[in-house]
Amino acid sequence: MDAAQQEATARARELQRSWYGEPLGALFRRLIDDLGLNQARLAAVLGLSAPMLSQLMSGQRAKIGNPAVVQRVQALQELAGQVADGSVSAVEATGRMDEIKKSQGGSVLTATSQTTNSSGAPTVRRVVREIQSLLRSVAAAGDIIDAADSLAPTHPELAEFLRVYGAGRTADAVAHYESHQS
Repeated sequence: MDAAQQEATARARELQRSWYGEPLGALFRRLIDDLGLNQARLAAVLGLSAPMLSQLMSGQRAKIGNPAVVQRVQALQELAGQVADGSVSAVEATGRMDEIKKSQGGSVLTATSQTTNSSGAPTVRRVVREIQSLLRSVAAAGDIIDAADSLAPTHPELAEFLRVYGAGRTADAVAHYESHQS
């Protein structure tokens, strides 16, 4: 890859970070890992061609042009969180992925996942997943644990926060969040 290609890829990844919260390669790899998929299956669920998914992951392409695909990505992120915290089994997740794949956008987020409560406020689980996603987009779990270990002697509460949200399970982070609300 020449310097111009490297610069274009870096620019595309930076745009992805501003549009989607992180580079799509990291986001898609996490979905693949969390949901036990391969790239071809992820592409099929999202409604993308395998080459398009590859271009988005590598930074050769910056933007997902179809809003329905963006909504499917969001629905898969929510589903991955539910699988991680044990509220949805792997078998149920497979069925949900089929529903997500068939969705045309619009109602997919409210029909298949509860992202807000009746007052329109984000659910605790959604807030926790956003915090986890942000921390994990900044550093790997091992680096977060190292940082927490460094902070523990002087800032134990902050160290606990990093461990729970940066490297822990979603269910533990939800419990931590709820225990710290006044």
